[in-house]
Amino acid sequence: MSWKRKHLLGLEGLSAEEIGVVLDTAESLKEINARPIKKVPTLRGRTVVLFFYEPSTRTKTSFDLACKRLSADAVALAPKTSSLTKGETLIDTAQTLQAMSPDLIVMRHSSSGAPHLLARHVNVSIINAGDGAHEHPTQALLDMLTIREKKGRVQGLEVAIIGDITHSRVARSNIIGLRTMGARVRVYGPPTLLPPHAATLGARVARSMDEAVEGADVVMMLRVQQERLHDVLFPSLREYSRLYGLGESHLRRAAEGVIVMHPGPINRGVEIAPQVADGPYSVILDQVANGVAVRMALLYLMIGAEGL
Repeated sequence: MSWKRKHLLGLEGLSAEEIGVVLDTAESLKEINARPIKKVPTLRGRTVVLFFYEPSTRTKTSFDLACKRLSADAVALAPKTSSLTKGETLIDTAQTLQAMSPDLIVMRHSSSGAPHLLARHVNVSIINAGDGAHEHPTQALLDMLTIREKKGRVQGLEVAIIGDITHSRVARSNIIGLRTMGARVRVYGPPTLLPPHAATLGARVARSMDEAVEGADVVMMLRVQQERLHDVLFPSLREYSRLYGLGESHLRRAAEGVIVMHPGPINRGVEIAPQVADGPYSVILDQVANGVAVRMALLYLMIGAEGL
């Protein structure tokens, strides 16, 4: 099966076969990142605009590296240096960018649905690099690639996602993607940070930390997103760490060979203990490495050419 979609706005609606194409392509491209000269001419002459309306380190850097590894020209546009600060609308900005003939726009925005709005008003391919609390499809894809590498499969695995589920676009995309690929997902977190619709996405809601971790093949911890918490939704970070943070003692309840994931950046000592983050169960740095490969794969599939 080949990739036929113009945009990647989310994982909702993607088939297992489509997700598999991305993961297989990313796996084949990983060897480029291990070469002495980490560059191929595949996307020479193609232009990618990195339009990040929210701060980002990992996602933006990995997209930038993905462009460079495939010889695409990457142009970064930040809101503070764009005409958005002068009152220009998002659609006007997008249409101005389209007039400059880029091949693809990678967009992160604080408002849910912003990449979908863009896709309706421009003819350029769009990749959603995270929109509000909605989806973060490329993060979920790199997570699934990491799981498949470490566990040999995704289908049939027990995956626990723990933390701020309500505000997490990573959680939403992972629930959708993992279930599509045949995994079973459970979620856990403070009651104030568990959305009432979690079960409608197909995730089982655990009632305690022990229940969440029990028999899990994968434990995915989520960052406490203090920048999105405008109300006091739990007593304190110390209390959060005590009740919802992952320590070594919890992992004794997990399945043999359990792996621990985190999308980053980590709040050490809050959602995850330092000895767990740096310990043998952790695959957090593997996630970072796989992020470049997955984003290379998407660029290649969406605007690629022969010559790899």
